[in-house]
Amino acid sequence: MTSVPRPTPRTITLAELCPATGGFTIIGDSSVLVSGLELDSREVKSGDLFAALPGHITHGSSFVDSATAAGAVAVLTDDAGAKSLAVNGPVNFPIVVVNSPRQAIGALAARVYQVSPGASADDPLRLFGVTGTNGKTTVTYLVEAGLRAAGRMTGVIGTVGVRIGEESMSAIRTTPEAPPLHALLGVMRERGVQDVAIEVSSHALMEGRVNGLRFSIAAFTNLSQDHLDYHGTMESYFMAKANLFTPLRADMGVIGVDTPWGARLAAEANIPVVTWSSQGAVADWNLNIVGARTLVNGPGGEVQELQSRLPGAFNRANNLCAYVMLRSAGIAPDQAAAGLASVSVPGRMQIIGKFAGITGVVDYAHTSDAIAGAIASVRENCGGAVIVVLGAGGDRDRQKRHEMGESAALLADHVIVTDDNPRSEDPALIRAAVMEGARSVTAPSQDQLAAVVEIADRRAAIFHAVSIARSGDYVLVLGKGHEQGQEVAGVIIPFDDRDELSEALQEHSGVES
Repeated sequence: MTSVPRPTPRTITLAELCPATGGFTIIGDSSVLVSGLELDSREVKSGDLFAALPGHITHGSSFVDSATAAGAVAVLTDDAGAKSLAVNGPVNFPIVVVNSPRQAIGALAARVYQVSPGASADDPLRLFGVTGTNGKTTVTYLVEAGLRAAGRMTGVIGTVGVRIGEESMSAIRTTPEAPPLHALLGVMRERGVQDVAIEVSSHALMEGRVNGLRFSIAAFTNLSQDHLDYHGTMESYFMAKANLFTPLRADMGVIGVDTPWGARLAAEANIPVVTWSSQGAVADWNLNIVGARTLVNGPGGEVQELQSRLPGAFNRANNLCAYVMLRSAGIAPDQAAAGLASVSVPGRMQIIGKFAGITGVVDYAHTSDAIAGAIASVRENCGGAVIVVLGAGGDRDRQKRHEMGESAALLADHVIVTDDNPRSEDPALIRAAVMEGARSVTAPSQDQLAAVVEIADRRAAIFHAVSIARSGDYVLVLGKGHEQGQEVAGVIIPFDDRDELSEALQEHSGVES
């Protein structure tokens, strides 16, 4: 578990703190001093208010004893939690009861850690939020690089990790829970950070993780099928994303309008919006390919060439989104472009190496659209075959597995279906769903179909992909990207696609590692 740093402690009484929740009841001593907020009992520190939240399986009130033993001075919970705590008689700590503690903790964390970015024009901490199905990580890296090129002190919070100035640390999740998120921002402020690029997931918006924050600029990349295990429908998924583009959460929006979802969001958002398109749609900012040059055309006749270390059309879209965010924040065109040109992102279209003419690439693509984009991007430079290794994650949106296999088989020459992170599911059933999608693809003749095989062991699948490759081919390993473990039946086994692919390429070419 990664412990999140906290800013210098300050104390506030429950009576002073709780009005941030909106409506509350305090049972017990309201003068107790609170210096932190935590919802993981294992991370509680002395002086914390422990948030005992209702969970999918267990209510957080079950962990109150361990939280108070670790130093929690009060408990935040709902009616069910308060009743559970009262079963064994009076308790010796105050209880704050609210209707929805999960939605309240963002505002509480902002008070405890003195974080309310964007609340006033002279606030030194600007937040740049990026949401969308694909591209969040890449766009946050690009935005941060452009801000750094302009001389700003920056931070990043997202899937790959957290960076505070020059210090990096492991990721907690795409968007951390509200207490660690606000604590990180409090630390950043203390260390002189001026701008922070944050990935904002749909889960985070639904669960109140970014409550208490206000983004200077919120960006929308795209929307395609994912997370329907959580949201149920694409409409619900869209509405979760759209919640970021409201006056409560953001000053302005930067929205890609190449899809119907983006066009709808731009039309419905009730904050100022700037639009962009990389595919010729009517927008404030557009991308044009002129020979080998990528040009951005913007308001007032602005024209700026963009260069990038990231391949493919979808990364050109990511660069455009980041550029528009930077220009909207007042960054000069040349500084923004210089920053974008310097970026590479761990596990995002990451070229692992080229051995014996075979190029190995690792990407995080785990949706149908992302898979299509990744394959199309390597096609731009591939003189031979595209060989794809992919699987699907367990305990996640099952509906997309068929489409993932179909997308790979439609566009690649060889598809090796393997395990990803099966988690608690039967890996064979997950592979079967992906295989069904891959084998559903038809073509006028057999030789036009992708060759599809199933190899359960991910390492063996990667080595097989390389073994059938020839000079000029690309081996594209998809799904896990930067991840350094494979989750199987509750156990995380050390595994890194980048290391495995590098070893396979070197072994195949006879190069000693």
